[in-house]
Amino acid sequence: MKLSFVLFFIFFHVGSFGQTVKNSSYLTKTGEKVLRLEIVLPVTIQEAWQLFTTDEQLKKWIAPAAHIELRTGGYIVTNYDKNKLLTDSSSIKLGIINYIENEMITLKVKLNNNFSKQAQSEDGNLQEIIQLIPVSEKQIRIISSMVGWGRSDDWNKTYQFFERGNTWTFGEIIKLYH
Repeated sequence: MKLSFVLFFIFFHVGSFGQTVKNSSYLTKTGEKVLRLEIVLPVTIQEAWQLFTTDEQLKKWIAPAAHIELRTGGYIVTNYDKNKLLTDSSSIKLGIINYIENEMITLKVKLNNNFSKQAQSEDGNLQEIIQLIPVSEKQIRIISSMVGWGRSDDWNKTYQFFERGNTWTFGEIIKLYH
């Protein structure tokens, strides 16, 4: 399945109450892909920030085993198997490039052995920027934008993997509020 290289807006319905994950991915003027997903949650900015920056909250929606070292140069490490240690080779470790409290966090995505050797060797610019934007005092828009994609069939497969996986992950956040 080829990835369309045009601006597209797709809504993935997750859960009940009409909550959705909005896919507003696009190509930049220079032809770079941006995987962009958005949700709106009925929470304060501080509550939304806690979802991404505390072990307790990460374990509720991202993975049963999770730890964060919140600092520039820190990391988030997760494992989807609750019986594995965070030091296990199946764990996923994302570096924290930077953050602004209650506003945004930028993560360095390092591809593991589930991806092609080509994509792994070319992932130096792959990043996820998570933005928290107040809609009202108790409603926050969360935007995830992944940038730094390569250009090949292997990269198209990698993009599709993250499109599906990040949509599912945002759906898990939505479920916390139903």
